[in-house]
Amino acid sequence: MFQKLINGSVKLVQRWMPEPFLFAIILTFIAALLAMPICRQTPVEVVANWGSGVWGLLAFAMQMALVLVSGSALASAPSLKRGIAWLASLPKTPVAAIALVTAISAVACWLNWGFGLIVGVIFAKDIARRLPGVDYRLLIASAYSGFVVWHAGLSGSVPLKLATPGPDLAAATNGAIVDPIAISDTILHPFNIAMVVLVIIAITVVNALMHPKGSQVVTVDPELLVEEAPVEKRKAETPAEKLENSRLLSWLIAALGIAYLLISLVFRGGAFDLGSVIMIFLFLGILFHGTPVAYVRAFGKAASGAAGIILQFPFYAGIMGIITGVGESGICFGTVISNACINISSPVTYPLLTFLCAALLNMFVPSGGGHWAIQAPIMFTAGAELGVDPGLTGMAIAWGDAWTNMIQPFWALPALAIARLSAKDIMGFCLIDLFVSGVIISGGLLFWAIM
Repeated sequence: MFQKLINGSVKLVQRWMPEPFLFAIILTFIAALLAMPICRQTPVEVVANWGSGVWGLLAFAMQMALVLVSGSALASAPSLKRGIAWLASLPKTPVAAIALVTAISAVACWLNWGFGLIVGVIFAKDIARRLPGVDYRLLIASAYSGFVVWHAGLSGSVPLKLATPGPDLAAATNGAIVDPIAISDTILHPFNIAMVVLVIIAITVVNALMHPKGSQVVTVDPELLVEEAPVEKRKAETPAEKLENSRLLSWLIAALGIAYLLISLVFRGGAFDLGSVIMIFLFLGILFHGTPVAYVRAFGKAASGAAGIILQFPFYAGIMGIITGVGESGICFGTVISNACINISSPVTYPLLTFLCAALLNMFVPSGGGHWAIQAPIMFTAGAELGVDPGLTGMAIAWGDAWTNMIQPFWALPALAIARLSAKDIMGFCLIDLFVSGVIISGGLLFWAIM
């Protein structure tokens, strides 16, 4: 029965899911068509809102690209790849391989979403090279499924925004939050940690159970797993080549970056924010790759994985422009959606409905920064009026943003590019993970609110 459900899910996605870029275009027109009657906006107003939003996330897009590329470059460091190869030799059966890939990917995504996405798929490909009979589609889907916990982790945009001091925090939340909220009240809160652990265990078990049997197994074409030959090392002869291959320069710049982070975060009590995450992975990447030129090559190779993000971010920013735009009617589409959740909420149900609201918005705006821009002014103000802890409100938004990534293919693009698969190949399996994780997250948010 379970296998029939999985097969049906896979066939449904294969038939109906378009290429991710077309997905963004379709969502653009859906948002535009809904905004006109719901917000009483004219076509001209909708087009104006869309156009004014297209370039509205350039700074955040750069941050997201750096998180992804710096995390990817770190994951490709030779010493880390050797560790990945050793781990890939551990599973002896396809089911064990699926379980291990899921667990490793989820933990890595919790640490850093860009690092987790890439290390998961690199690990999955390494296993596919070594272990015959494992379903390659499910292997890559398992590597991506760990992404469901990213926004509840150390690189989560919303909790890191809440932890960042400054006037922007009060402005973004309409004055509902003035003082920063420590990550001990969001990411590292015991309830959040418990939810992360339960979700990881659940998707690990479910993914392992989803492995097809017999002729239904789809193995990988060996040509997909061929890697580029490493650059042949040769003796540096010119002064320029000696500088390019200087380990001392890498050590010095890495030490400078790490020293700054220690001074800023430990001795001066600075906030652990998105910039901190980028700097950690940037300088660790330089250190682990050994020489400046090796890191330049790794960074350049990793940058190709950000192509989908760079292409699609302006379109999703345009959708955000429609969602947040206001015409002569004075009605904002995002406010309508958020207020619909607020109007039927109580202090206990508010986090759950905030989660569902964020999950819906994530289909149109798959960006933590986008959710912050749309929901922070509304949800934190309403949460304060209901007496809901702002850390809980923030994590409800974060979980909602991450949850529907299991059916929103935007963030799967880097993994799919490395695996050389399409979104259709993996999203059928991810749909099952969506339902399983949704039950745990919903129950966890309700329990957190009650307690």
